[in-house]
Amino acid sequence: MNKYITNRVLSEAKYLVETKKTIREIAIHFKVSKSTVHKDMQEKLKNISKPLYDSVRIILDEHLENRHIKGGETTKQKYQNK
Repeated sequence: MNKYITNRVLSEAKYLVETKKTIREIAIHFKVSKSTVHKDMQEKLKNISKPLYDSVRIILDEHLENRHIKGGETTKQKYQNK
């Protein structure tokens, strides 16, 4: 794997573990698409660093469990502001 890609994947993963931000927020921060970040976290990171992948997986699973709540709150705020 290209050294640039390896460094990007590790930077994204460390940023995710430190900040617990969403895939979308990480994509904006690193100026790549959310599909790229998702593929980096799901596929490439596993081959680069298994322990870091396990940490990232725990955080992403938490995001999955809470996404319906966050979506509901966002919709509520949207209609309260009108």
